[in-house]
Amino acid sequence: MYVCLCHGVTDKQIETAIDNGAETMKSLATELKVGTQCGKCCQCAKRVLNNKLMQISEAQPQVA
Repeated sequence: MYVCLCHGVTDKQIETAIDNGAETMKSLATELKVGTQCGKCCQCAKRVLNNKLMQISEAQPQVA
């Protein structure tokens, strides 16, 4: 699904950027230009970012 129409960025591209180390909206903006033009995609991009980071954290073993 397209998240940022201004720059043609999809949710999969955002998830790939996160897999490659992006952890903040600022890093996504730097790498993919998400949210740097009209800003309408910011909420959706944040949801994708938070969901992916949550998946990553849940997949890691818990330290007791």
